[in-house]
Amino acid sequence: MPDAPADAERRRAVAPVPCYRSDSLPDPRLWRARDPRHVSVLRVPPRDARALRVPAGHVLRIRCVEGPQVGDLNLFAADDLSERFYSGKTRALHGSHVTTGDRLWSGFPHLRPLATIVRDTLDWYGTDPFGGRVHDVIGTRCDPYTAHLLSGRDYHRTCHSNLTRALAEATGLDPARAEAHVHDVLNVFMCTGFDGAGRYFMKASPVRPGDHLDLLAEIDLLAVLSACPGGDCGAEHSSDAAPCHPLEMEILATGAAPAEPPPRSSYDRSHGL
Repeated sequence: MPDAPADAERRRAVAPVPCYRSDSLPDPRLWRARDPRHVSVLRVPPRDARALRVPAGHVLRIRCVEGPQVGDLNLFAADDLSERFYSGKTRALHGSHVTTGDRLWSGFPHLRPLATIVRDTLDWYGTDPFGGRVHDVIGTRCDPYTAHLLSGRDYHRTCHSNLTRALAEATGLDPARAEAHVHDVLNVFMCTGFDGAGRYFMKASPVRPGDHLDLLAEIDLLAVLSACPGGDCGAEHSSDAAPCHPLEMEILATGAAPAEPPPRSSYDRSHGL
């Protein structure tokens, strides 16, 4: 390794600054989700995925129902699969893990909030002694390609494959075309962080039956949720070894008057040309 420069400690001591000022983001207006009323519910089987359409102004509640279980969530504009959740920009704007008041943003050129988190029954967890937190936008999703790379075998119940099948069924796309739309996820209920060497870690989720995450749909959404084959992700994923449980996706109507959908980015897209 190259020798450290003479001023190495001074360089390490430079204070960090936030990449973005989140206090300049639009007010999430959490009051819009008051008095939610049950509309419908869909159960997501263990090691599988389901898709659900969520009208704008309604709440999507993702609920743990039987035992500790992590879910991988994809979000799309209901009428345009090219507008989908952008985990990287959501992470840059809100942090590595999200909770009440944070928004889930769509990718370029749209860059608008698809949903706002209006309730999180795990927000008590905070940051644990290992640096772990809940609901991450760090991890990508377990997938058959990485599983094959590391084990040399094919496994088809990964979250990536689950999401592909569910999206294909919901849209009528063939699996190859559907797979191209599957994207990095919100890891609902998953407890993760980085260790001292910068390696991504997971640990058993603290989620309990009855815990839920409520997302207020800012536009008409297509939500696709996989019940991860890792169960609570306390040991491994991409296998049939972990105990797994179903999740529920519930749609709730709110007492708020319908709101105008958030506008897409007004950037002129000239890119300086």
